[in-house]
Amino acid sequence: MRLALLLLPLATAAPAWEFTPGLPCRLTHATPQAEVELTYDPTGPLYTITVTKPAPWPDAPAFGMRFDGPRGRSIGTDRHRLSADGRSLTVTDTGFGNVLDGLQFNHTATALIGDTALAFPLAGAAGPVAAFRACKGEALSS
Repeated sequence: MRLALLLLPLATAAPAWEFTPGLPCRLTHATPQAEVELTYDPTGPLYTITVTKPAPWPDAPAFGMRFDGPRGRSIGTDRHRLSADGRSLTVTDTGFGNVLDGLQFNHTATALIGDTALAFPLAGAAGPVAAFRACKGEALSS
C-alpha cells in the first residue's frame, strides 16, 4: 500500500504550462514529443513561438498550427525559420492574438510543416496564457 501511495504522484503528474513574467515574458510547455516556448518583448513589441522536437523539422515553405476544440482554427505563415540543427522552428511577429486564442480556448494544438504533424495538449494552458496576455514585461527583481 505504501508503494502505491509513493507512486501516485508519478502516475498523475502531467506536463504543465508555465508563465514566467519578466523581460521577455515567457510561456513554456514540455512533453516528451516537444517543447513549446512563447516570448513577448514589449520593447519591440515582438512575439515569438518556438517548437523544439528531438528530430529535425522538414524544410518546407509554409508552417501552420491547427487548434482543435471549442474555438478551433488553423493559422499559417511562410515567415518561419529553423535552427541550425533543424530541431527548433520559430515564428516571430508583432501580434499573436490568433495563436493566444488558439492556445487558451482549445484542447489540442498541432504544429504542421511539410508532411510532419506534431500535436501537443492544451490542458491547463488557459490560466498561464491569460497571464502571458496580461504581461507588461516588467524586469524581474533580484
